[in-house]
Amino acid sequence: MTGGTNGALLAEAQPTAEQPTEAEWAAAVAALTRLPADGRVLLICHVNPDGDALGSMLGFGLGLRRLGVRQLQATFPGRPELPEPFRAMPGLDLLVPATEAYPDPDLVICFDVAAVSRLGALVDRLDRAGAALVLDHHASNTRFGGIHLVDPHAAATSVVVEKLLTRLGVPLDQEIAECLYIALATDTGSFRFDMTTPAVHEMAARLLATGIRPGEISRRIFDSRPFGAVRLYGDVLGRTQLEPAAAGGRGLVWTYATLEDLARHGQRPYTLEPLIDSVRCTVEADVSCVLKQVAEGEWAVSMRSKGATDVSRVAVALGGGGHRLAAGFTAYGAVGDVAEAIRAELSRPGLELSGS
Repeated sequence: MTGGTNGALLAEAQPTAEQPTEAEWAAAVAALTRLPADGRVLLICHVNPDGDALGSMLGFGLGLRRLGVRQLQATFPGRPELPEPFRAMPGLDLLVPATEAYPDPDLVICFDVAAVSRLGALVDRLDRAGAALVLDHHASNTRFGGIHLVDPHAAATSVVVEKLLTRLGVPLDQEIAECLYIALATDTGSFRFDMTTPAVHEMAARLLATGIRPGEISRRIFDSRPFGAVRLYGDVLGRTQLEPAAAGGRGLVWTYATLEDLARHGQRPYTLEPLIDSVRCTVEADVSCVLKQVAEGEWAVSMRSKGATDVSRVAVALGGGGHRLAAGFTAYGAVGDVAEAIRAELSRPGLELSGS
């Protein structure tokens, strides 16, 4: 392997739609199998990690532990706080705050990260690392870093992770399987989204065959919410707006949640993550959007499409990324200005998806 990445590699390159080549798979396996005995491996997923980011990272970390990797850390940028549903996941002992992560690891592996902007203050580890490996499934991935296993046809990053574990000769056990199952289930919407292919169900079957309990996992991840969050959802959904003429007549439905909303109901920001599912069910709109305030004048924006609009192009234009049907970005300014920017991007031609 060659040395660390440079400025050119960190540039925001053009997204790719290609699947990993055999040469890339071989390079990834070599980077891991040729680590020195005392090699330090740092696993990083994106800021505000979701189930796929966290499950893929921890599942792979447990696999590396099975291979005998001793100096191993997992982390993510920002506040070292996990959403409540993920606090019983296997492998949490691998996690360290970003401030305590190896400053100059031998190998950095990024999970579910489409662009370096999603790495926050941890982006400097790419320059300091001996090698960098990126595992992802976003079509908008900018191919930062050194070795890329990016498969935009995969339903979740965990699909790429399982394939790499197989090539490394790591068998599935219940702990690895639970992490990967959470990752797969969350990114497929409990196997409801269009990316749920026969291969997805076959992977789920392999994970279930280890003896994990899907009912218990699903209740913990999807069906557990404090009463304060229920009241919070009521307030935020009460201000939802429907704009049938937006997105070229395909319709937009959107709402927003403020820091004051969270404080009033005593909730942490992560409780808002599932809210998009309650908004996207609106039958009159193809595009749904939730703006979540994270600081004064700063918003985390989640976008979804039912199949007629490519929301990833909107997100990329506004500084983010994602998939055709699920994307997001960080915005700054007043809530009305952010909404207007979204409307303007949705009005541009070329966002229609074939078959809509």
